Amino acid sequence: MIQKKICMLGSFGVGKTSLVARFVQGIFSSKYLSTVGVKIDKKSIKVGDEEVLLLLWDLAGEDSRSQVQTSYLRGAAGYFLIADGTWAESLVTAKSVHKRALETVGEIPFMLVVNKSDLWNKWEVTAPVLEQLETEGWKIQVTSAKTGDGVEKMFMRLTEEVLRAEPMNEPAEEP
Repeated sequence: MIQKKICMLGSFGVGKTSLVARFVQGIFSSKYLSTVGVKIDKKSIKVGDEEVLLLLWDLAGEDSRSQVQTSYLRGAAGYFLIADGTWAESLVTAKSVHKRALETVGEIPFMLVVNKSDLWNKWEVTAPVLEQLETEGWKIQVTSAKTGDGVEKMFMRLTEEVLRAEPMNEPAEEP
């Protein structure tokens, strides 16, 4: 079994913990509990013939008073940038966190997850903004931790990217 560390990054209140709870336990709670530091969950998934144990690091959110501790990213195989579709400023924060993540861990697979699709009629994040990010090479997944829409898919897509990004074991050259 392969183990992969995946980090959840973004503003406070965007649904990082709720997405992990939906994926790992299949539950959703409307009670908001702020993550302090980091919370680690595990879930095993099958990707092709590979059994992959995901170590999900749910990092405390970011706001104007505190930044995500990028030191938690060390050793990560990939990360999610979580934004709340009903709150445009959360996308600005996700972009800022991404810049700092690149400085910390370099180019590793990542995905922008725009959460709260169940509140589509209240969205501030627009399709043109997301389309522009896609043209810049960003992988994007729209989700709802509340309904579960897109949640399994986001974890599968990033895990597949992580596995593709691994350096291939090349056979040793013969003398």
